[in-house]
Amino acid sequence: MGLDARTFASCNNIPQYRKRNISMNAYSLSCEISSENGDSLPVLCSPDYYTEPLLNDLGKREVIDPGYSSRVPDFTVGRLGYGYVKFLGNTDVRWLDLDQIVKFGRHEIVVYEDESSKPEVGQGLNKAAEVTLFLQGRYLSLKLKEGDSDDFVKKMKERTERQGARFVSFDPVSGEWKFLVVHFSRFGLSDDEEDDIMMDDATPVQNSLEMNGGEVSDVDEETQMDLSGPELSHSLPAHLGLDPIKMKEMRMVMFQEEEEIDDFSGTPSRQQWSLGKEYIRPPLQNTAQRMSQRSSSPLARKTPVGLLEYHPGNSDSDSPGMILMAQQNKGMPLKKLKSDGFKLDLKHETPVTGSHSHNIVDAGLFMGRAFRVGWGPNGILVHSGAPVGSNSRGVISSVINVEKVAIDKVVRDENDKVRKELVDFSFDAPLNLHKELNHETEEVEVGSYKLKLQKVVSNSLMLSEICRSYIDIIEAQLDVPGVSSSTRLVLMHQVMVWELIKVLFSERENGGQLRSEGDDNEEEMMQDIKDGPPEFDLEALPLIRRAEFSCWLKESVCHRVQEDVSSLDESNYLKHIFLLLTGRQLDSSVELAASRGDVRLACLLSQAGGSTVSRSDIAHQLDLWRVNGLDFKFIEKDRIRLYELLAGHIHSSLNDVTIDWKRFLGLLMWYQLPPETSLAIVFQTYQHLLDDGKAPLPVPIYVDEGPIDEPIDWSGNERNDLSYYLMLLHASGESKFGSLKTMFNALSSTYDPLDYHMIWHQREVLAAVGVISSNDLQILDMGLVSQLLCQGKCHWAIYVVLHMPRCDDYPYLQATLIREILFQYCESWSSEESQRKFIEALGVPSEWLHEAMAVYYNYYGELSKALEHFLECANWQKAHSIFVTSVAHTLFLSANHSDVWTLATSMESHKSEIENWDLGAGMYIVFYLIRSSLQEENNTMSDLVRIKKTQHCEI
Repeated sequence: MGLDARTFASCNNIPQYRKRNISMNAYSLSCEISSENGDSLPVLCSPDYYTEPLLNDLGKREVIDPGYSSRVPDFTVGRLGYGYVKFLGNTDVRWLDLDQIVKFGRHEIVVYEDESSKPEVGQGLNKAAEVTLFLQGRYLSLKLKEGDSDDFVKKMKERTERQGARFVSFDPVSGEWKFLVVHFSRFGLSDDEEDDIMMDDATPVQNSLEMNGGEVSDVDEETQMDLSGPELSHSLPAHLGLDPIKMKEMRMVMFQEEEEIDDFSGTPSRQQWSLGKEYIRPPLQNTAQRMSQRSSSPLARKTPVGLLEYHPGNSDSDSPGMILMAQQNKGMPLKKLKSDGFKLDLKHETPVTGSHSHNIVDAGLFMGRAFRVGWGPNGILVHSGAPVGSNSRGVISSVINVEKVAIDKVVRDENDKVRKELVDFSFDAPLNLHKELNHETEEVEVGSYKLKLQKVVSNSLMLSEICRSYIDIIEAQLDVPGVSSSTRLVLMHQVMVWELIKVLFSERENGGQLRSEGDDNEEEMMQDIKDGPPEFDLEALPLIRRAEFSCWLKESVCHRVQEDVSSLDESNYLKHIFLLLTGRQLDSSVELAASRGDVRLACLLSQAGGSTVSRSDIAHQLDLWRVNGLDFKFIEKDRIRLYELLAGHIHSSLNDVTIDWKRFLGLLMWYQLPPETSLAIVFQTYQHLLDDGKAPLPVPIYVDEGPIDEPIDWSGNERNDLSYYLMLLHASGESKFGSLKTMFNALSSTYDPLDYHMIWHQREVLAAVGVISSNDLQILDMGLVSQLLCQGKCHWAIYVVLHMPRCDDYPYLQATLIREILFQYCESWSSEESQRKFIEALGVPSEWLHEAMAVYYNYYGELSKALEHFLECANWQKAHSIFVTSVAHTLFLSANHSDVWTLATSMESHKSEIENWDLGAGMYIVFYLIRSSLQEENNTMSDLVRIKKTQHCEI
């Protein structure tokens, strides 16, 4: 979806609620957002009230993240000049009529004035909150002058605690009074309490000022704010305790021309609304009426019930007292700009036109820091570039794109639909195979808990069987109908990678001596190995590995040879033969030469890649022709090319021919280097040629072959194929390989930079057999964890986390990740019994699971279940709090006394850890004990009466 960047900026460029005026434009825009997103958004129509976040911002967030209104963090409601309340944690604000629920008066706040409509504690806005009230009065500055601020703060603290709230701070200079509450009724200072504070600390100076009138008015502060006119209702003088009326008079004297244009009629003018100013009633209008109402009907104070315990996480917040007027844009009205934005075609290269994934353009180039380009929850990408997957790569745009980027492309078919079979073959089947391998565990302590880290252990003798098992899974995935061509290409490459791992790093048992020695033909050697159990000496092992690698290389390039051959003219048999030689297809090339009557060439081809003597003879013959001045124009160019190749001059034979890097590596190994050259020397020789620019780059399979569904911007030596890194790893012979991070980058094997599902297994297998050793590949683990969580497979994600190597710099990394997964995805894993049992079988402490479920149920208001899980995870303080405030009274009134007794006694053994035990569950236990004793006495008395009656009857 697209939003105009400038319009978005103009809406969000309003300073924070502590710094701004509330304009009618903002209010109208919020109403529009509310109507567009349905009736679920809260309603606030009072012009001097505000919310944080703004209602229009809340509507936009609801569009981007459905359900956001049910979990708004630190939701704030305030009234300019009076104060604000911040509801701690996540708050459900859907369908709330804020005008009726939250009301600020002079030095007080009332939430749910109508007791009949007040929800239970913890529901709606009847929850824990931080309240900030702005006290307005002449005594503030006078107290500061006399140095009695400490006594004044002490009195305010006493007044706060008397109401059952927790005092946080009071600033005598600004009048900012901050305190914490756990539920609401009415909090603040009544007129009598305010007078008591004034009388206790009154001085002759104050009394004379009050008696003589002077500049101090008897009108209350709320009336003074109304009298101050539209611009002084929340001005800096009023906020600092100065007299707004006198400041207004001074302004009228000094700036008479500005005052003449002000409209003081009973209704706001169009000019006033357009300037975005808050309209207040004209001076002295209805003042007497309001004062009489205030004096005749005083508000009855309801004393709030004290709470048993409350432990806020972090009550520190910035004081809004001294910055109320900062950055107010009085003279600049908000303008609704055109929503289409702009688009700029680029004819020249700019720093942002060439990007790694060509789907993000830096918004800072045209809007400064107005927008942040980045990731949101659940794969949401917000950016101002071209939409992901589009071909419009030469455009800079101001249109904001909000898209959900799929990190599950590996499980989607050619129609972009998620297939269950692909999910099973991509994640479940490989991980089940990984789980069946031998493991060793390491028990680590995490506080009072223990966690079992796991590691796969194996050896090179079993590597061949392990690789074969992974290949079977991938081949089954290839049989799934509807797999896209790009995915099929990557899957076939993964098969070849597993085959290469088996060839380069597996070992075989030595069953005896090699039966036939001196065999130069690698294919015959491989046939002997396949026919029966291998019997060889250690000296022959490099030759056997070379023969296996030769077969792997032939199989890897076979399809490329066939593609090139199919495009040739049948009459050009010499070029046909050359292409067959690039794939080591000697039999086919000899047959083709013989069928065309070129018997001598067929004889030479039959010896290709064999003894170095025949290569030397051919090379010597070519040199004699050149020395004797033979005119090569009379010999076919393709025939000379074949002679050069048979002589071992591969660069001369490839003079005007381009081939891929694997076939070049094959030509180097088969025709240039001696047949007994080890693979390490072959790979190192190719590396030297590559460094000198004499060899083709080992580009990834999706760049080298294609076709792919998305265009790839390939330039330079940015990515290399995973097969190439495996060859270098074999040549180094060391487990501390310097290019492991580059080797196990997702882009080395697939065009999807977010797909780690197979290279994670390859890393695990290579580490299990001791080929590599590294503790800094966490990005590989986290990549797979993200993919698994995207599919809702939380149990496998935790399984992967437990296999992350232990790092001394981050000893609690695994524990932290597991707890985050349990908390963030509680609904997913707790709803499937199989996942929960799997997680418990992994050795994850059950207390962690119960804690996550307790927080989950507590958030959704299922307090009985939350209490049960808090008890299971031994969070006695929180369990006691829920029991006393939300559960016990319901059970008691329902006559479920056995349940109350069971819950209370289950916490009794830990009462030393529970604050205010005697005022909570302990009180219930005492009650039931007393009731039980009274029942026993009544039963005894009844028995005595019955005995006496019996005796009397007998007499």
